[in-house]
Amino acid sequence: MNHRGREKTGEPKKPAGKPLESQGQPPDVVGIGGKMVSVDKMLREKLGDSNYEKLKALKNAVLENWLAKYIAHCNPDSVFICGDSKEDREHVRRMALEKKEETPLATKGHTIHYDGVQDQGRDKEVTKYLLAEGVEMKGLNTIGKKEGLEEMHGLMKDAMKGRTMIVSFANLGPTNSRFAIPGVEITDSWYVVDSVKYLYREGYEQFKSLKGSGDFFKVVHCTGEVNERGCSSSPDKKRIYMDLNDNTVYSVNTQYAGNTVAFKKLSLRLAISKASKEGWLAEHMLVMGVKGPGGRKTYFLGAFPSFCGKTSTAMIPGESILGDDLAYLKVVGGRVMAANVEKGIFGVIKDVNPNDDPLIWKLLTEEGDVIFSNVAVDAQNLPRWLGDKRPLPAKASNHLGAWTPEDTDAEGKKRPICHQNARYTVELHRLGNVDSELENPNGVEPKVILYGGRDEDTTVPVEQAFDWAHGVATKGAIVESVTTAAIVGQAGVRVMDPFANKDFISIPIGRYVGNHLKFVKGVAKPPQIFSVNYFLKSRGGEDLTDKTDKKVWLKWAELRVHGDVGALETPTGCIPKYEDLKRLFKENLGKDFSKEKYDELFTVRIPELLAKLDRGVKMFKELPETPKEFFELLEEQRQKLERLKAKKGDYVIPDELHSADWKQ
Repeated sequence: MNHRGREKTGEPKKPAGKPLESQGQPPDVVGIGGKMVSVDKMLREKLGDSNYEKLKALKNAVLENWLAKYIAHCNPDSVFICGDSKEDREHVRRMALEKKEETPLATKGHTIHYDGVQDQGRDKEVTKYLLAEGVEMKGLNTIGKKEGLEEMHGLMKDAMKGRTMIVSFANLGPTNSRFAIPGVEITDSWYVVDSVKYLYREGYEQFKSLKGSGDFFKVVHCTGEVNERGCSSSPDKKRIYMDLNDNTVYSVNTQYAGNTVAFKKLSLRLAISKASKEGWLAEHMLVMGVKGPGGRKTYFLGAFPSFCGKTSTAMIPGESILGDDLAYLKVVGGRVMAANVEKGIFGVIKDVNPNDDPLIWKLLTEEGDVIFSNVAVDAQNLPRWLGDKRPLPAKASNHLGAWTPEDTDAEGKKRPICHQNARYTVELHRLGNVDSELENPNGVEPKVILYGGRDEDTTVPVEQAFDWAHGVATKGAIVESVTTAAIVGQAGVRVMDPFANKDFISIPIGRYVGNHLKFVKGVAKPPQIFSVNYFLKSRGGEDLTDKTDKKVWLKWAELRVHGDVGALETPTGCIPKYEDLKRLFKENLGKDFSKEKYDELFTVRIPELLAKLDRGVKMFKELPETPKEFFELLEEQRQKLERLKAKKGDYVIPDELHSADWKQ
């Protein structure tokens, strides 16, 4: 066991005296080694002249006092203030390699990072909200703030001894825009800071615009004890806690980027709370441009749970990408506008191959900066992953160590070449299809919002909601999906995932639904909502669509919102006409599309749809603050389906759909 110069301590120590407080204006003195010293004196001694000047240039006493407390508590040997300069960026990359948190691969610019065996995804069990005494948040994983901070600070006490504390700044949203939220992260991991630099706009200079305000997101991360491979080695002491009132994330004994690059999903929780108070939306959504006739470009948003096609949708060949993961939505001048929170991709690499994902494949196999995490590395020092469509190598290494195709696990099953949740991290500007409006401070105006999950038996491949409220209730709020390896725990379980955002919703979910219903008040032409489903199977269990078919579903939605194609009405929304899809398949994929396939894909599966409504009603009945309007919308859809079932039976093909059969 490698403790980087520290003795093994066994159980985490509790901090001496009262726990650190995270709210309010901190004192001008901090305790070090039992003595109280001034913040300014301690910062001068720990930072050195150059880093001290970089910190003071921000003119933010709130930041200085907060930073001083954690320097005193975590006890690093030195502190590096990471600015926006090219020199600072190169220093971070160099240190990530020097400390072996990343290792060079054969292709120039490519590196590999490994996380611990039990640190391969988001860990829901130890990810909790800190709640003040007397506050309750039903349906969320919570811990009392006093208890949680005592535990967290106990785990962080002297955790950076023998290491460097890196202070990095990020901008969530385009620089100098109405969407921008400044953030600062303190960590002892060069890999984490390197990832932040790939994924977010530089934030040091933007931080000066705060003019001393404390209105910024804060992150404290400690790697903890590590093993001989440099991976966090105390998974039982892994903790990820969030304080919504103080806009702070705490993370310890973990390196997985989903737990440590806290401006991603962890800060999404902070943003959802902030947005709820301020009247905007923070969403788990892609942002992309879809081309239409005559050079037209239509902006789409899309919410999909992990492993459900979100990144591959954003990267469809021929279209443009602004982002694959997070979006902020605001109403500006009577229009809904949206922006990508990030400037990079932390994407699942499983099944990326030259046939299905040519743009990503090219990026991952040519020279240029890429951080691979938890993939395998073959004898040629090249990255390999599940579903890459290449012959398996004779031997490789992965997050578990050495690997061969003959290896089996404890149950005698073949060991895969790498973890299912292996990832890649790249900057968007390296993509040939990056959209020209990525850095537009005004954002873009989306015309379409897609909601999709991993659904094998219920939802048709594409369907348009009747209006905004109908779409929020029946397409967004009751998204269902099968769980995947992106989350630690059991895979293959059907769960309801409202707005593909359930794990990150930091306010009562019922209130979150209400926020969506109210969001477009005063908007003359809100985005139109569609459901999509790339995973539909026949009743015999056979896949009904190819991965590339998603291009057609998006092309139809693009035409539909501009009134260029008609639709067939069903009890649950509007679906494409066969003639339009036949043409779109031929034009976009060069494929024939049979009427038999159309009928199977777009059959109204009434028993499954009714069961899904039942699950939705049951879930939301148990959640506080769910608006009455939501239940009324689901009940209206139920009655339509029941009437159609009484007339036509359980399964109805498109030719048999007549609105008189379900309308009163």
